[in-house]
Amino acid sequence: MTNTFFQNKKCLLTGAASGIGKATAMLLAEKGAILFLTDINERGLQETVTQIKDKNGKVSASKTFSITNFEQVKLFSEEIHAQHGAMDVVMNIAGISAWGAVDKMQHEEWDSIIDINLKGPIHIIKNFVPEMMKQRKGHVVNVSSAAGLFGLPWHGAYSASKYGLRGLSDVLRHDLKRHNIHVHLVCPGAVDTGLVHTIKISGVEISAEELQTLKSRFQKHAVKPEQAAKSILKGIEKNQYMIFTSLDIRFGYWAQRKFTFIYEWVMQKMNDYFQNTLTKQ
Repeated sequence: MTNTFFQNKKCLLTGAASGIGKATAMLLAEKGAILFLTDINERGLQETVTQIKDKNGKVSASKTFSITNFEQVKLFSEEIHAQHGAMDVVMNIAGISAWGAVDKMQHEEWDSIIDINLKGPIHIIKNFVPEMMKQRKGHVVNVSSAAGLFGLPWHGAYSASKYGLRGLSDVLRHDLKRHNIHVHLVCPGAVDTGLVHTIKISGVEISAEELQTLKSRFQKHAVKPEQAAKSILKGIEKNQYMIFTSLDIRFGYWAQRKFTFIYEWVMQKMNDYFQNTLTKQ
């Protein structure tokens, strides 16, 4: 029997130009969803739209803008609601990443990460969820990160944004239940997206040999965006609150709560490794 869960469901996705966002949009199109897509990357977004339409997928609207701009998000939501009504699924996938010790990260980097990873989803939620509340149904999907679960080394700014999105999701999970809106928190581990190749570590040369080794190790156990997309949609269908895209993060989250001492020891050892290897330049 064909799964029709997403058939003709109106799905809004941010970050649809690449990575998990693009893979999820492509998979939703295969499942018969009606898509509303956005990204700051105009060329990448158009490529996604073209590929979906070439396969007879449904893209009702796509627009290039930054989700950090509240007025642009508001305008987009008004255009969509006027023509199509409330969304059935809203997916906050867009995000950026940068690492660095607290004394190396520039203030502008903190601003950028918080604006895109946390305030961006807030802008989307503020403008799209109220209409969903009126129709009394839907799903809100927020893509956090393993860095929203664990105190990973040199992830201060990134973790601040992803822990924040996790906290917001935990509140909305209960706030929106009475409106029959389901909230899902996605916690990916290593996913082989473009962020792997453009990762920036403040105060560390990107060409450093040790950094290249770390990137190679990351990619060896990273899942493909398509695999992450499958896990996300499966989790939504099963109405799971926390959705993991790989077993290592699921196990790590369990171990963190069951064996706190070991978790803290591992985090400190990881931190020491980063400090001792990436600062030898």
